[in-house]
Amino acid sequence: MGRISETIKVLIIINVIFFIGTLLNQDLAYGLFSLFYYENPNFQFWQPLTHMFMHGGLWHILFNMYALWAFGTPLEMRWGRSKFLFFYFSAGLGAALVHTIANYYNFQEGVDTLIAAGATQADITEFLSNPANGVYKMYQAYHVPAVGASGAIYGILVAFAMMFPNIELMLIFLPIPIKAKYFVPVIILGDLIFGITGSPLGIAHWAHIGGALIGFIMAWYWKKNSFDNTRIY
Repeated sequence: MGRISETIKVLIIINVIFFIGTLLNQDLAYGLFSLFYYENPNFQFWQPLTHMFMHGGLWHILFNMYALWAFGTPLEMRWGRSKFLFFYFSAGLGAALVHTIANYYNFQEGVDTLIAAGATQADITEFLSNPANGVYKMYQAYHVPAVGASGAIYGILVAFAMMFPNIELMLIFLPIPIKAKYFVPVIILGDLIFGITGSPLGIAHWAHIGGALIGFIMAWYWKKNSFDNTRIY
């Protein structure tokens, strides 16, 4: 890990500034900078970017910023600042895209269910203000915004596991050393399971998977094209 670089320091500072902003005026900050469903009136074109700097609580931002420093530092040392920043923001935007696609599926599934039951457009509009349990995913997809750098962090985790596969990591609640090449896939598998089955925890699992997917594609492409000629074990 080593000393924090200027690049990662600036990213952390920006995240902290946004977090302080949410403490000062939560409704305004979340309304402007969180990622809303694209048909929601609160959606703005900058939100796929700014949602990466928003967080839902102290532990959320602490975990993400620690991971950014711990796993991002060796990647930046290997790639350099420009490639690392390109990777980081690409993974974050990819997370926003996959999250939006998942929300679109959940939203349209709810619309189809209501229309099949004989609902009109006015009924659907009313439902979005007062949802029934049967199509609650539709309500969540439309109203609940996404926040956090987790998508970009998952991209970093995947790239770290690909470049440093045999470095041992540990979960806080399971203090057993696990090699990165096993640790990271298990975490992603958990997100995939929760994403498919539906999680009551309020976590944007599909955003995590999106960041991991974009991270894998980019790291694999760069490695294939000799950006990573050596691996550290």
